[in-house]
Amino acid sequence: MKKTPLISLVSILMVFISFSQETTIQSSEKLNFNELKLNMTNLIGFKWFDISYERTINEESSFGIGILTKIGSDLDDGDGLDEYRTFSLTPFYRQFFSKKHAQGFFVEGFAMLHSGKETYGYDYNPVDYTYTYQYEKYTDLAIGVSAGAKFITKRGFVAEIYLGIGRDLLDQSDIEVVGRGGVALGFRF
Repeated sequence: MKKTPLISLVSILMVFISFSQETTIQSSEKLNFNELKLNMTNLIGFKWFDISYERTINEESSFGIGILTKIGSDLDDGDGLDEYRTFSLTPFYRQFFSKKHAQGFFVEGFAMLHSGKETYGYDYNPVDYTYTYQYEKYTDLAIGVSAGAKFITKRGFVAEIYLGIGRDLLDQSDIEVVGRGGVALGFRF
């Protein structure tokens, strides 16, 4: 008869110990939900400063926003491009297809509000063999999809590669299709 209360007490203690160990294990796994990344492809290839912030919603989805701005000299460098994106604001939503927390292969939907300059004419000076381009400013809105992959180290270093395409909706410029993509490096905190 006296063994029953002792067995009950030991059982209750074992349950409390097992719950406390599980809680300790879960609380020691600190999940980070914020990321700050710099798109190195746009910085090196196009002289665009393209930075993004991403917030994890759960283990398989996230949302974020990217800001792109042109850096460097004025656009009169005569590189032959008809369109110049000078600024864009790009909110996005990502769905991940991996067992790891918000990483691995993903698809994303995005909207891009972008502005820039487009060439509508030029003057040629035969004396010094130079062109003077004439520009018109535009602002447009595009929606699109991207696909890519994200890799994260144990210490929070992030590397991702992605590529996407979108269609302009407002017909404010000659651009009908916009691109989104590159190799981004950053940190999850």
